[in-house]
Amino acid sequence: MAAVITSTPTHYTHTITVNGHQLIADEPERLGGKNAGPAPFDLYLASLAACTAITLRMYAERKGWDLGTFRAVLRLSFGEDGKPHVHRSLHADGPLDDAQWARLLEVVANTPVTKAMRDGALITSERGTGP
Repeated sequence: MAAVITSTPTHYTHTITVNGHQLIADEPERLGGKNAGPAPFDLYLASLAACTAITLRMYAERKGWDLGTFRAVLRLSFGEDGKPHVHRSLHADGPLDDAQWARLLEVVANTPVTKAMRDGALITSERGTGP
């Protein structure tokens, strides 16, 4: 798995290519960008949101549970210490009982992206060759 980000002539706007898909990243105008795409923390939140929805859909399908229309609302804030806090609010209009919801909340606490964000990832950097 790899993501490649390339600058554009437009200040902070960058093109990201990942798994054959192209995304645009930028900063909002108040930070000097053109708001041409999500900012880095928007993408961070979107990554967790996608993993949340997909993991719960997979789990519910395996269990034969009808989620109906599923929606997750994620909000990002920062504590006084600068540490990020993400709060997820999960919504489904399928006929789920309290025990099923309790299990879904256990599952969502352990999605792959949740674990990577919560437990941290080893991040290394090097100088590449060429442009």
